[in-house]
Amino acid sequence: MDTNKFNGTNYNDWLRNLKIILDFENQGYVLDKPLPTALPKGSSPEERVTFDKWLEDNRKTRSIILASMTNEIQKQYDRLDDVPSIMLSMKEVYVVPDRHIRYTTIKAFFGTKMAERSSVQSHGVKMLGKARGPENWA
Repeated sequence: MDTNKFNGTNYNDWLRNLKIILDFENQGYVLDKPLPTALPKGSSPEERVTFDKWLEDNRKTRSIILASMTNEIQKQYDRLDDVPSIMLSMKEVYVVPDRHIRYTTIKAFFGTKMAERSSVQSHGVKMLGKARGPENWA
């Protein structure tokens, strides 16, 4: 996550890397499930263990998320305690609709012309880079 810190323009790549890390740590469920507010009276010991594990995983995941952001963006989200709130807020601000990405990729792909006397192999590599998305368009 250090090499791919969230900077405001790389939400989709950052989220993909975050999910890989959380999957490895068995904490991916914290991204989507709402934070339980409190244990009801008369809860069983198993429910208490589950509740405590959720709180601990939320704390760890929140730390991973905040550590993987630039300092400016951290300051916007460090006041939020639960991961689902952070993710919802980030999604509202930073997500790029798939439709827009697909349109931009197709437009760049079909707009690429092979230069005269250039190698077919280098043109093919260039086209494959464009098919992978805007971050590969150089």
